[in-house]
Amino acid sequence: MNSTIWIVDSYEEALAKNIVIVCLALIINVINGMLVVTFFSSRMFSRDSRYILYIHLVINDMLMIFVSVTLYVLSYASPLVNASVCCILVVLGATTFMITPLNLAGMAIERFIAICKPLHHSQICTPQRTYIFLCLLWVLGAIPSLSDIIILFSMQPISSFRSLVLCYPFSLFPYKAHQDRTTASQVIYMSLVWIILIYTYCRVLFTARKAVSKGSANKARSTIMLHGVQLLLCMLSYIAPVLDMIVTPFFPFHRTKITFFNYLITNIIPRLLSPLIYGVRDQKFVKQMKEYFTCKVIIVRIVPSKF
Repeated sequence: MNSTIWIVDSYEEALAKNIVIVCLALIINVINGMLVVTFFSSRMFSRDSRYILYIHLVINDMLMIFVSVTLYVLSYASPLVNASVCCILVVLGATTFMITPLNLAGMAIERFIAICKPLHHSQICTPQRTYIFLCLLWVLGAIPSLSDIIILFSMQPISSFRSLVLCYPFSLFPYKAHQDRTTASQVIYMSLVWIILIYTYCRVLFTARKAVSKGSANKARSTIMLHGVQLLLCMLSYIAPVLDMIVTPFFPFHRTKITFFNYLITNIIPRLLSPLIYGVRDQKFVKQMKEYFTCKVIIVRIVPSKF
């Protein structure tokens, strides 16, 4: 007879895992916070659509890490959570997750316009239009999760939102429509983003070949390629369940350890790498960060007086 083996972490192991996750989250959000402070320290960045899109990506990652780590800690500290609170956390986490690839697509389009349509860039990519675009991203990112909430309202009584539930999407939305909707929305959104990235990369590549000055075009091409790399990092979370299914049968008594390292590699570490990809490459941003955060040393030179 088949039986399911339930492995429960010891207190020391659970504590160690939570400390590692929380510390990494704090480090990542402190680094991201420095980037956010740098952005707001100069009006030069707030007038440039490129930096507006970039800092929105950073803030979105900060929110996603906060929600993700909160849910992770709650799974140990208080597995049963009020359904209403769980809905807010799950919806916010899912929305920020969906916004990341859409934001990358927007950044690629902005670089495409800057290189291929330079005369129209200042008219098209204004700060006002960029903020409207970001609002559209939040609407698109929230639609899948809000549809789940609407379906949940139609299938469950209002009193169920006052009950205690395991705060996982499959526990909060225990119906097949949620799985189908999740798969469909992720496939549609990711396919759209990949089409945009490939199209903009090819157009910038052709422009770089024709351009007399290839420096800016080549840099834009490299930037769009980095968007693709970051998108691949974001997609690591999609393979997490697959890795669990492949590896866990070989090491059934280490299931919780496998899940932990899987979560660490596919959800936390990519959020540390992605902001640095752009922040370190941009000399203007790095210069402003150094000026803002480094202490200026005043060297006093003593010159002997002449008598």
